[in-house]
Amino acid sequence: MFLEEHADILSQKPLQLQEASPTELDALGTLQTNHTALAVVEMQPNLPLQAGPGEWALLLEEVGDPGNLGTIIRIADWYGIRKLICSPGTVDFYNPKVVTSSKGSFTRVQAYYTELLPFLEQQRLPVYGADLQGEPVHSFAFPEGGYLLMGSEAHGISPLVAAKLSGRLTIPAYGQAESLNVAIATAIICDNLRRSQPIRP
Repeated sequence: MFLEEHADILSQKPLQLQEASPTELDALGTLQTNHTALAVVEMQPNLPLQAGPGEWALLLEEVGDPGNLGTIIRIADWYGIRKLICSPGTVDFYNPKVVTSSKGSFTRVQAYYTELLPFLEQQRLPVYGADLQGEPVHSFAFPEGGYLLMGSEAHGISPLVAAKLSGRLTIPAYGQAESLNVAIATAIICDNLRRSQPIRP
């Protein structure tokens, strides 16, 4: 039983607990099977976010697949990126499939939904976008902070937003695939970014 196994932790939290049967958990949840627990929580308000000095944040334009966004949230969490700034056309941060595929990372990464063009016009930190015609990410000299912009898999970065970029990055291809999944591309770029910087506690 979940309550018995985690009694010590649960007793330290200001929670209201209600025991439910496996049938009730299956009916209320979105997973095919769930024999552990469900949490009812309040969604965070859509408050403005921006990268601070020496900090990196992700910009997402029209990322429409819930699985991709959930994976990107998980990747951001892994690489210590705490802020996502998303276009209005990006899938909802609290979509059940997003939450599930983030594997809990949605509790440690914040999201802000806004029109990207006016947002970028107010930023002073550099903005680098993933683009097939960009500079190879393996040799790119990343600064201490800024924004990484990932566009939709179908259309890439829109021309108006692309005009605000400080630079473009590409992941060199060694085979014949036309493109990479946006979440995979995000992971590769974030890994190269962190390789170029000292590890911070």
